[in-house]
Amino acid sequence: MNVRLKKLEMIEAMNRARALEPSSFVPNKLLDTLIEKMNLKNDAELCRVLEVQPPIVSKIRHRKLAVGATILLRMHEKSELSIRDLKELASASMH
Repeated sequence: MNVRLKKLEMIEAMNRARALEPSSFVPNKLLDTLIEKMNLKNDAELCRVLEVQPPIVSKIRHRKLAVGATILLRMHEKSELSIRDLKELASASMH
């Protein structure tokens, strides 16, 4: 499978998951926690570790793209945080 097709499949999966995301979706907490837990410097390093293109993480951070199953699974595999913990971080209150 080529990279372009893989990227398109991931984007489609994320778009399908968007409808399932709670309205309290807070991506910054999730992304910042991953960066901290994995001792990364920034979103660019996170992209390299998760093996996704930078626009994907940028769109997630700016709430234009939901965290779909594929990227959630990659976050779990790379960070060793449970899926439940990752979902809780994504829906944590900003207060």
